[in-house]
Amino acid sequence: MNNFLFPPAFCSHAVRMEALAAEEIRRVVQLALAEDVGGGDITTLATVAPNATAKAVMIAREPLVVAGLAVAEAVFSELSPAIQIGRTAKEGDHVTTGQSLLHISGPAQAMLTGERVALNFIQRLSGVATLTRQYVDAVKGTRALILDTRKTTPGLRRLEKYAVTCGGGHNHRAGLFDRVLIKDNHLAALQHDSPNPIAAAVRRAREKYPQHTIEVEADTLEQVEQAVDAGADIILLDNMNLVQLRVAVQQAKGRAKTEASGGVNLASVRQIAETGVDCISVGALTHSARAADIALDFEL
Repeated sequence: MNNFLFPPAFCSHAVRMEALAAEEIRRVVQLALAEDVGGGDITTLATVAPNATAKAVMIAREPLVVAGLAVAEAVFSELSPAIQIGRTAKEGDHVTTGQSLLHISGPAQAMLTGERVALNFIQRLSGVATLTRQYVDAVKGTRALILDTRKTTPGLRRLEKYAVTCGGGHNHRAGLFDRVLIKDNHLAALQHDSPNPIAAAVRRAREKYPQHTIEVEADTLEQVEQAVDAGADIILLDNMNLVQLRVAVQQAKGRAKTEASGGVNLASVRQIAETGVDCISVGALTHSARAADIALDFEL
């Protein structure tokens, strides 16, 4: 899962994750079904005949950006290969209230058993995609790209970061393994190193992992200057006000990319983008996205 596609060089530290592979979808679906179904869906087994069939339609109950269709489909396919599914929307589509996403038909038992798990996935992922699109639209016309973070649901990072791309956002590092990000606690551990903790950390990271991008978190303009002088590729401007962001962008201009982070919301993101930063990371995309309102309606 460590295969990533890089977007244009103007913000080369942002990445777009590849589309989800069938096998990784199946793994997460199997775990979710094991959690929900356990030894069996006793309500459905008790009330619905094994040979009963049904038809249903998955519908958006509010405007949203679609993400997770393949995951929802995999839930039903895992329960019965006899289920037939037709898509009426695509990943990344902005759909309106009442628009259908999937048409499903086949064994009623499997459809009833998979309903909640399928909805849990597509509601969660479409919620992430929808919120991401709102941030992307808010900075339209600026140079800034919207990035996600590692603030994801444990075990669902690949899915949630994929949903971010469905909403038009970009992925920051996938984990601790694919980029050096020197944060305040790293610097605290190096507080006595010379000529300063940032220079020491960048030097050691460059020596140990020369093939990786090096990013440094800076809380002050002095740290920005130290990080740029040390040769960091990216400066993460943490919780800086608009004046500080503009100054930091000028300090780094032509020498390092800039990423604004901390305290970002839909009310503030446009002003942050207009300071000239290359990217804006938003933890809320994955840790605070509301589940989209999507229903599975069985036809009578």
